[in-house]
Formats: sequence, C-alpha cells, structure tokens
Amino acid sequence: MTSETTERGLKVFAEMMGEDRAAEMRAGLTGNHFGTAIGQLAVDYAFGDVWARDGLARKQRSLVVIGILIAQRQVAELKNHVRIGIANGLTPGDLEEALIQAIPYTGFPSVASAMSAVIEVLRELGLDTATRTSEERGML
Repeated sequence: MTSETTERGLKVFAEMMGEDRAAEMRAGLTGNHFGTAIGQLAVDYAFGDVWARDGLARKQRSLVVIGILIAQRQVAELKNHVRIGIANGLTPGDLEEALIQAIPYTGFPSVASAMSAVIEVLRELGLDTATRTSEERGML
C-alpha cells in the first residue's frame, strides 16, 4: 500500500522521466530489499514533497539542481538531471549558460567534468551529435 505522498512522487517522477522509469521505480519500492528504504525516501521526499511544491517552475528547479550537482562534481547524477531538465523545458543553450554561470563559483575543473556529462546526454538524446567532449579532443 502506498501513501498519497508516494503516489504524488511517482506521478512527478513519471512526468519528468517517463512511465517506464516510473514503473521501475515503483517496482523498486516493493519488498524489503537493500535500497528499498532509500528509494522510498527519494520518491516521497525529493519527488513527492520537494519537486511537487509550488513556488518554482520545474525548469527553474532543474537549473538549481544542475548547478548544485556541478558544484559537487556528481557527474552520474548530473546526467540524470540534465535529462530531467530537458524534459522540464531546458534547452542546450540553457545548459551551456548554466555551465558558464558555474565557472566563477565552482571553477573550470568542475565545469569541465560537467560539460562532458552534458555533452554525453545531449548526444544520447540526439540534441547535439557534433560536439566532442574534452576527453575526446585530447584536452583532458
């Protein structure tokens, strides 16, 4: 039995990540397996409470999260949130501006790592197939 918060969280998650990913998330909440409690917290708190709040549009929330993940150099999670950001209306130009905005606050190394992650996601989504990462160009 799921709570109202869980259902709201799964709805928000599905709107941003798609029904298939939401079904996987829902399946991960059943049983008593390792990580089930962490998944429940993510669905309830992050998506059911925080992402579902009024006050900021999802596009704005995406920019906040992307900026934080750039600063933390959390590349794997950044890739997920770039996908979410695009689903929430961010454009490749918006993402580039977010990277530029982060430079004076997080430094070029953090942004270089983030830029590669963003390029990989844009390529995966077919939004930019020409840009090569710094690694691919032999710069890192």
